[in-house]
Amino acid sequence: MSNFKRYLVTAALPYANGPVHIGHLAGCYLPADIYVRYQRAQKRDIKFIGGSDEHGVPITIRAMKEGVSPQQIVDKYHALIRESFDQMGISFDIYSRTSNKVHHETAAAFFKKLYDDGLFEEKETEQYYDEKTNTFLADRYITGTCPVCANPNAYGDQCEKCGSSLSPEQLINPRSTLSDAVPVKRKTKHWYFPLQNYEDWLKDWILEGHKEWKNNVYGQCKSWLDSGLQSRAMTRDSSWGVKVPLPDTEGKVLYVWFDAPIGYISATKELTEDWADYWCKEDTKLVHFIGKDNIVFHCIIFPAMLKAHGEFILPDNVPANEFLNIEGDKVSTSRNWAVWVHEYIKDFPGCEDVLRYVLCSNAPESKDNDFTWKDFQDRNNSELVSIFGNFVNRAFVLMHKLCGGKVPPLHADVLDEVDKNLLAEFEIAKGKVEESLENFKFRDALFEVIDLARKGNKYMQEKEPWIVAKRLTEDPDAQKLIDNCLHICLQLTANLAILINPFLPSTSKKMLHLMKVVDKLLDWDNAGKTKLLSVGYSLRAPELLFRKIENEEIEAQVAKLKAGLIKPVETVKPEAETKKGETAAADAGAEPKTVKEQIQYDDFAKLDLRVGTIVAAEKVPKADKLLKLQVDLGFETRTIVSGIAAHFKPEDITGKQVVVVANLAPRKMRGIESNGMILMAEDKTGKLHFVNPVDAIDNGSSVS
Repeated sequence: MSNFKRYLVTAALPYANGPVHIGHLAGCYLPADIYVRYQRAQKRDIKFIGGSDEHGVPITIRAMKEGVSPQQIVDKYHALIRESFDQMGISFDIYSRTSNKVHHETAAAFFKKLYDDGLFEEKETEQYYDEKTNTFLADRYITGTCPVCANPNAYGDQCEKCGSSLSPEQLINPRSTLSDAVPVKRKTKHWYFPLQNYEDWLKDWILEGHKEWKNNVYGQCKSWLDSGLQSRAMTRDSSWGVKVPLPDTEGKVLYVWFDAPIGYISATKELTEDWADYWCKEDTKLVHFIGKDNIVFHCIIFPAMLKAHGEFILPDNVPANEFLNIEGDKVSTSRNWAVWVHEYIKDFPGCEDVLRYVLCSNAPESKDNDFTWKDFQDRNNSELVSIFGNFVNRAFVLMHKLCGGKVPPLHADVLDEVDKNLLAEFEIAKGKVEESLENFKFRDALFEVIDLARKGNKYMQEKEPWIVAKRLTEDPDAQKLIDNCLHICLQLTANLAILINPFLPSTSKKMLHLMKVVDKLLDWDNAGKTKLLSVGYSLRAPELLFRKIENEEIEAQVAKLKAGLIKPVETVKPEAETKKGETAAADAGAEPKTVKEQIQYDDFAKLDLRVGTIVAAEKVPKADKLLKLQVDLGFETRTIVSGIAAHFKPEDITGKQVVVVANLAPRKMRGIESNGMILMAEDKTGKLHFVNPVDAIDNGSSVS
């Protein structure tokens, strides 16, 4: 169906276990907002649905790490995420949360209908169990050594170091993250959704019916379908989530990827009493904006669920973006390699539209793209400031200087081909932008808007009204030529305000303020028109739309980014510098009887202490005191030379968690570059002891 009466747009629900970063924005929230703002300008009936995903293992893991309840975690991060979206202009009609009562009721009712219709397979299987905590372990609660890269802290579903997909059975020496105990297998009952029963329907619906979908989406769906689908458990053993609505199911909840997409439905219920019009009527266009890691859930699992239920419409399109890397490296929240949105807003107040512009113009629409701070600066200074902002500013400055601060008339008798060609570009640009937006090509659409401003600059340079002004006393047509040039430039400015609004809404509002016009101007029907500003209408004095971003600001951001990710640094003194009775690892010697010279807090804050795991150890040839260690810090494995050979055998400390001083300058020991210092404590007998966490903790965790 092409003549839809209403639109329903969803953006993937972010996990409420941490703040959002720019990769999230570029992936789905910004393109969704651009699309929605454009459809609103078209005066179409559209609802934009968002919310926090507050169930699942990531929430409980974060709660465990912070020593608080899951509810405290979701309350904290839901508020932070919502505020970040608000400040970045992501204009949800509702931003809900899956911990709300209406969601629990909606998800439970959805599950119960499928159960009552006999669509689930009930199976008893053996799953990993922690006997110390009496808990069945989800895959993320199990860690062990990766069979592919030997990372000792791979999760039961994935190794974050090499990216391999895993199962707990593949891990070497698996252990529970709850207690560090070796998990055992125990029987448990769950309800499975037989995806294979919907395989033929999905092939017809996607592979035949939606060939217009983006290549990355279509291709991933085809790969999954060609490989064959299998039954998937839709329940989990947990105390956190939507409880399974069946008798004798205490301690069981709905699988997070079963309940999370139902959050779109429950949020719409919160938003409007007419929610069923948007979810159950075939003349509604449903569009899911997601990142590529969510394709299988939104294109295969959730549609199969909707089909099985029978009362809901299916998505018309699922425009998924690829990933956005940062400074040439993959975004990693565990390594803190990210640009956090709430921090950007503090560091660049009033520059929200600049980030929107850069993320859209560099959007990973068809392949992974890279964000760099230098590119951010260049796009701001060379495109927003020098092209778009420069054109608008020059038009207003010259209008005040040469036309008395009012919109001048257009004189047909001196209108030439250059004037006519630029006027024609208004409608041409509108058509190109519109076509690109309808087809989810946001980068192309934004390029056309900037290109129209570029053409305005070129036109102004050709017409040179400031030069023509010098002929006012001798050329009777000089004022007419000036009027025509600035009249066209001001009408172009009004068009730019309309066309840029979906992308840079704050900038568009600034332009409306300068032109002293109301929001009604932003109706899409007005785009392309050449008589938007009335002749003789007074306009405000010019104000800069954008500011130049200086090198110092960019250098500070790069330094901040790198400071969050520990760079290879060192540990120990060269052996020749080691004093008698002192270990190079600890720099301690006998227990001091007095406290060393007092330092300030800022001095201590300079230390970067991180938890790591010794994954390999060996003696350094011809050095009785030294061991060469390989220490996994989560984001990388480092070589550290430590003077502890007299106290420990290499085989006894492999697998030991330690605390590393990470920001000492690299030093060579017996020709080996050492990158870190292992913290040790020395008792009164001179024996060394590792300073380490009592319970196992993620490698790379900060110590403070």
